[in-house]
Amino acid sequence: MNIIELIYQYRLLSTLLLTIVMIMVKYSLVSLVRARAKKKRQDKRYLISNIKNLLNFILIMLLLGFWINEIQNFALSIAAFAVAIVLATREFIQCIIGFFYLMSTRPFRIGDWIQVDGFAGEVSATDWIKSTLLEVDLHRYQYTGKTLYIPNNKLITSPIKNLNFLKRYVTHEFTITRDEDVNPFAIIETLTERTKAQCADFYDVATRYNQIIERRLDVKIAGPEPLLEVSTSEIGHTQIRVTIFCPTDRAIEIEQKIMSEFMDLWFAEYQKIKPENNAR
Repeated sequence: MNIIELIYQYRLLSTLLLTIVMIMVKYSLVSLVRARAKKKRQDKRYLISNIKNLLNFILIMLLLGFWINEIQNFALSIAAFAVAIVLATREFIQCIIGFFYLMSTRPFRIGDWIQVDGFAGEVSATDWIKSTLLEVDLHRYQYTGKTLYIPNNKLITSPIKNLNFLKRYVTHEFTITRDEDVNPFAIIETLTERTKAQCADFYDVATRYNQIIERRLDVKIAGPEPLLEVSTSEIGHTQIRVTIFCPTDRAIEIEQKIMSEFMDLWFAEYQKIKPENNAR
């Protein structure tokens, strides 16, 4: 009796042993990759995810090989209920189809920032059923500490926004609103110069990164020069909309500095015209 016949004779035991061995191999490989990635300070989540999915696929194929005859007999015996089974498991089937869709089209990779149905986050893992995202607040460009689990079938039926370029540099927009006591055009030129000064230390890098994005996307995007525009609100207040192309992790910090510069200029100008306002 050769080893193959022995395995088929004790299929239940072989299945158990094979499962244990594959789990141990998967755990060992993942631990090894994580240890090396931590030592070299590299992001290997993409490789880890592929290792897990590949070993799971191999395990499923081997188990199907062990039990193919029983599965065929079982399938024939429940042919009358096949439609009901498909309907009951259609969500899982769609998720598996969605996994193959993601693997073939590659709309994103592990580590990318994406947005799906209003939810945004960094892709940390993908498997046969779901994709795992670390939620990101797109208003402050920070991790919220929440984890999102998105079924793969959702990624087929919903638009996927790849926000990977936002991880390093972002076109950040914000609006400053004040009353109409001060003429904004009296301070806009000075505010523009001070805004440029706030962005001066990363201007060269921002220029190169801006050009890289434009070449890859074949579109023109805002930046790297700051842009300030004056408008009014619905109730007549003065609004200054500021657009800057800056490092993502510094966007809020730079916004606050520009806000401070604006307030200094606005109150200085207001003090000049204060007697006129009192007179009126």
